[in-house]
Amino acid sequence: MQHLTYVGAIILGIVEGLTEYLPVSSTGHLTIAEKLLGLSVDDPAVTAYTAIIQMGAIAATVLYFFKDIVRLLGAWFRGLLSAQERTNHDYQLAWAVIVGSIPVAVVGFLGKDVIKGPLRSLWVVAAALFAWSVVMWVAERRHSVLEKKHVVRGEGQVTMRDGLIIGLVQCFSLIPGISRSGATISAGLMDGLDRVTATRLSFFMAIPALTAAGLYELKDANTSVVGVGQMALGVVVAFVVAYAAIAWLLRFVAHHPITVFIWYRVALGIALVVALGTGYLSAT
Repeated sequence: MQHLTYVGAIILGIVEGLTEYLPVSSTGHLTIAEKLLGLSVDDPAVTAYTAIIQMGAIAATVLYFFKDIVRLLGAWFRGLLSAQERTNHDYQLAWAVIVGSIPVAVVGFLGKDVIKGPLRSLWVVAAALFAWSVVMWVAERRHSVLEKKHVVRGEGQVTMRDGLIIGLVQCFSLIPGISRSGATISAGLMDGLDRVTATRLSFFMAIPALTAAGLYELKDANTSVVGVGQMALGVVVAFVVAYAAIAWLLRFVAHHPITVFIWYRVALGIALVVALGTGYLSAT
């Protein structure tokens, strides 16, 4: 297995930053990129690096939504002390993010050996790219029906129930190829939230989920495979690219359905099957 070079760290940082919040699967893309760079995708050090550079994307999320985060935290703390403050929709939204973050943490911890082992296969990535594309299509179809009935809800109407539903669906994103944002946004659309609200809620839920994953994987960081410099560079590059991706996606989903990403997912899945079938890439 090759060691990760600085050029490789830049490539992986760009891939992480671009794909973390687009519904195309960052883990799937990172797995493919790591294989092309000659890295062993099931090596604990490589798996750890994949999770750690997500911290760059998280930092971008915190910076981009800093005012919102402060507002939600303030509303949550005030609500704990005042019954009147609990009627504030920001208090409900904060609880939705908290409740929605619990399922993926539990499932991720209990299933860590499967997630870091058998699921780190490019065949799994290809299958998930196809399968979740169908879910995204169904989500947009249902969203269109709800829009016609004028029952689509905005951010001020998010409840803890919404958070729990989206949080449960977020667990599927532990399978490489599904996409955390694709899972959470799809769940939000099917649950009756408008696209921007579903996307913003997806961003908010990413902060605790990815932060916990990155911190947990620090113990498996191996500087003999991935140097400290390469790790830091990957995080910085992911931060810069992810910040731009967040700004673009929020503008995009305001006027476009997420089904436009299906074509890319299917094309990538087909290319991956061909590469695996011909032996150009090995599954693990």
